[in-house]
Amino acid sequence: MEVCWQIQSPTSLRPGFKQKGRLKINTFVGFLPRPISSLASLESQYNSNGFLHQITASADFSRKKQGRMSASGPKSSAPRGFGRRTTVGSSQKRTQKKSDEKDSNATSTVTNEGLVSNLPEAKADVQKQGSAVWDETEDGSDKKPTEDDVLLEQKLKAERENLRRKEIEALAEETLSRGDRMFVYPLIAKPDEDIEVFLNRTLSTLNNEPDVLIMGAFNDWRWKSFSRRLEKTELHGDWLSCLLHIPKEAYKMDFVFFNGQSVYDNNDSKDFCVDVKGGMDRVEFENFLLEEKWREQEKLAKEEAERERQEEEKRRIEARKAAIEADREQAKVETQKRREMLQPALQKAVISSKNVWYIEPNDFKAGDKVKIYYNKSFGPLAYAKEIWIHGGFNNWVDGLSIVEKLKTDSKSEDWWFAEVIVPVGALVIDWVFADGPPKEAFLYDNNSLQDFHALVPLRTSEELFWSEEESLMFRKLQEERRLKEEAMRVKMEKTARLKAETKERTLKKFLLSQKDVVYTEPLEIQAGRPVTVFYNPSNTVLNGKPEVWFRCSFNRWTHRLGPLPPQKMEAADDGSSHVKTSAKVPLDAYMMDFVFSEKEDGGVFDNRYGLDYHLPVVGAIAKEPPLHIVHIAVEMAPIAKVGGLGDVVTSLSRAVQELNHNVDIIFPKYDCIKYNFVKDLQFNRSYHWGETEIKVWHGKVEGVSVYFLDPQNGLSFVQFSLIYFHNPFMKKCCACCLICCRLFQRGCVYGCADDAARFGFFCHAALEFLLQGGFHPDILHCHDWSSAPVSWLFKDQYTHYGLIKTRVVFTIHNLEFGAGAIGRAMTFADKATTVSRTYAKEVAGNSVISPHLYKFHGIVNGIDPDIWDPYNDSFIPVPYTSENVVEGKRAAKEELQNRLGLKSADLPLVGIITRLTHQKGIHLIKHAIWRTLERNGQVVLLGSAPDPRIQNDFVNLANQLHSTHGDRARLVLTYDEPLSHLIYAGADFILVPSIFEPCGLTQLIAMRYGAVPVVRKTGGLYDTVFDVDHDKERAQAQVLEPNGFSFDGADAPGVDYALNRAISAWYDGREWFNSLCKTVMEQDWSWNRPALEYIELYHSARK
Repeated sequence: MEVCWQIQSPTSLRPGFKQKGRLKINTFVGFLPRPISSLASLESQYNSNGFLHQITASADFSRKKQGRMSASGPKSSAPRGFGRRTTVGSSQKRTQKKSDEKDSNATSTVTNEGLVSNLPEAKADVQKQGSAVWDETEDGSDKKPTEDDVLLEQKLKAERENLRRKEIEALAEETLSRGDRMFVYPLIAKPDEDIEVFLNRTLSTLNNEPDVLIMGAFNDWRWKSFSRRLEKTELHGDWLSCLLHIPKEAYKMDFVFFNGQSVYDNNDSKDFCVDVKGGMDRVEFENFLLEEKWREQEKLAKEEAERERQEEEKRRIEARKAAIEADREQAKVETQKRREMLQPALQKAVISSKNVWYIEPNDFKAGDKVKIYYNKSFGPLAYAKEIWIHGGFNNWVDGLSIVEKLKTDSKSEDWWFAEVIVPVGALVIDWVFADGPPKEAFLYDNNSLQDFHALVPLRTSEELFWSEEESLMFRKLQEERRLKEEAMRVKMEKTARLKAETKERTLKKFLLSQKDVVYTEPLEIQAGRPVTVFYNPSNTVLNGKPEVWFRCSFNRWTHRLGPLPPQKMEAADDGSSHVKTSAKVPLDAYMMDFVFSEKEDGGVFDNRYGLDYHLPVVGAIAKEPPLHIVHIAVEMAPIAKVGGLGDVVTSLSRAVQELNHNVDIIFPKYDCIKYNFVKDLQFNRSYHWGETEIKVWHGKVEGVSVYFLDPQNGLSFVQFSLIYFHNPFMKKCCACCLICCRLFQRGCVYGCADDAARFGFFCHAALEFLLQGGFHPDILHCHDWSSAPVSWLFKDQYTHYGLIKTRVVFTIHNLEFGAGAIGRAMTFADKATTVSRTYAKEVAGNSVISPHLYKFHGIVNGIDPDIWDPYNDSFIPVPYTSENVVEGKRAAKEELQNRLGLKSADLPLVGIITRLTHQKGIHLIKHAIWRTLERNGQVVLLGSAPDPRIQNDFVNLANQLHSTHGDRARLVLTYDEPLSHLIYAGADFILVPSIFEPCGLTQLIAMRYGAVPVVRKTGGLYDTVFDVDHDKERAQAQVLEPNGFSFDGADAPGVDYALNRAISAWYDGREWFNSLCKTVMEQDWSWNRPALEYIELYHSARK
């Protein structure tokens, strides 16, 4: 029960009072004083919470042990009371005095209005006189008060003090007459003013205590604690008092009295409290505290950033020192190599060769102009019409640096000469003679393959020369390093900027894509500001309803102020079918949550099919608490990738982690893992499940935490029986393999007869690892048939053993495999997804899916923009973005043609990157190859078939094409990761004619590289490719532009319809086609948007 001591006026002056409700606030002491900000009150939106505006108290502060309290003395130093005011020099701890008294359910209350004085007229008169005195003296002149003025002011001051004393005496008398023991003066407490607290010790539990202190704080014990000693007053009776200053942030003062040790007067365990008028209310104070906390966090963040900057600077300096030493060492090594290479030339070098060549003048040094004479009659150039010297120095250290045409000597037709400058730094000049300039010469005189070498007579000493060479080499290496680091820095900054811009663009499009149902003004919701929500009921279940009510809260319905009262929406001003309402967003709101209903008290709801509407808020002083998601999967790129599942597990984990959530992956420790992609791999722990010991290793893959489970022995019959019982899709014949063999030491991921049992064991072991390791994830995310057992094993065996808060999300990547296990997982999962909206519709009628449509959602996969990034791709010749897509793709096409032996020509190039299976439409692929060649295009196919018959069929096709169209067709029937990057970059079109495609990543990667997709309308292909001729409205609904060519049928005419339009567009409108390449490249098909949708799904699963 929340009650408190209420301050009362004398009975003769006390009007009636209407008591207000109470709100319990948990007590807390320890905030340091901080400056206040002006914040608008949100109380009007939250009146259903019953905020208290009168006097309140907390009944539990005085039952808690107090820490050190700070003194809060009066702001004014003027005397204000009847005794000395001294501050307690040290704080003291206390022990709560136990009391068996029951809390009272009622308290006597009065308003604190009115002046308590038996002499109001006299007081007014004195104040008037005092004002008049100063009016006469403060006339704007420099006059000082006269002696009479000073005496008058002193007299008035004494009279005011006398009146004040009489008011306090009257209050003391009235308080005693009621049997009360405490009052304050003035009765109306105001922020940033002093207040005096009086206690009658005789009526208190402290009546026998020589020392009495007051201990308290403000705003429900949450702000600026204080402790002061009470002093004896001149009032009649045992009255003590002290003067306190009320901070400007206060709306209430809470306090108790004590003897400095363990004896308390705490108002019968209800504490004393006084309302503060004219300042903050509770909501404003809460916002003030939040702002203070945010400022503190900002300060700490800046300090941490500065520490990190300093640490980074230290690392940079250390790295710089190491780089300098490395460059010095490399300069020594390189100089030594040059010295060793020059020795043969020095040994062969002469000053002249009789009747062959000589130099004038014969004494020269580096930098001099000399004439080199050559007798052509003694060599292979005797009949040459022209003679050229091709020269260098120091055994050709800098390559060709001297090129001059020789002239005939007037003294002899056989002797020719050239004037050359001796290169700086030359110890030896090297040259040959030829019958033409470089790249045009046919005959050479190279001194019988020895070249010509002449010593520089006036050269520096070798030791000095090589010392200077080493210094030059060092400076060269330093400059090369500087330029390289600068280029890398610029590239990294541009990459980060492009990623940030793309993410911002995607979020904006994500918000706009819902505009046919709901949107806000402003589009970006700001914390602490109003927002208007527009809603179109005609596109929802509320279509035709006469009223629409808006129900809203914040921070995923967990905001401290609770939900807003339902608001009736009114028609929008633009004449559309939208309705609107406004709300004030709290400062600590990071998410706005709302649903719509037909009535104030409910009725039909539009709650977005159970997901609710959630819009992010920017600028909040609070952050969303991170979720902990654990993926249990048997594929992961790039360490053990078989198909798209592995890409999704890694990329989705990274994307969710970048949104400040915590992600772990539990994975089998195969012997075929590519460990070069695992960072910081180390042994973590060991645990037992039954008779099996399982070692756990931990490492990072693409920045994501991964736990690798490594069972050390086979299963016992008991364990096998348990797995078989809970996994009816196992084959009985695999028992011996499980019991005798290592489960993941098979050299492969899939393909074993006991795959179902292997992965069933892994799922059980993963859950056991979480349980024994003390993990409490929010979400367990399992994938396809291989980790489907997690869903039912968790619900059957682990929900009741410490993993109560965990929810299971199950994703179907391909329903063609393991339908039985998938169906059972659908039954037990809290939420289920598949990898595109259209594929979700296509499989909705399947018997394993249809009973669970209420929890089944389609979310399109994304691609990892760091892996597939043409601006930072080492497998393509020229990095490019949408700004230079034409130049980048032209260079890539030339490189692709050169590498595969295709004709280097400006022709439309169609790329096909796929597994060769019937699902991928291999009959359509074959037809498209021939159709492209008929249109004088080029085609490149990269892929292989798991079925040997299909592989042989394509081998035969490749042989045929390479013999008949070798300059325009190339089939590479394997998988080559670097080549796939070059095909995406060099192709004009990427063909994906799948018969069915749950999502498809090929078309997404193609667009990332500016290649235009040509696809069949199915599954994820339909959700991501919008035909330039037929899908403009559908693209606009997704806030996108058309980006490709598509067809419906699964036959040759269908392929022709799309492919012909694509190739014709390339031939007939190259400028338009280039702009299309730029458009598709700027579209964001990363995990930015899908990650947001998955986080919404995770939160929905936890509701």
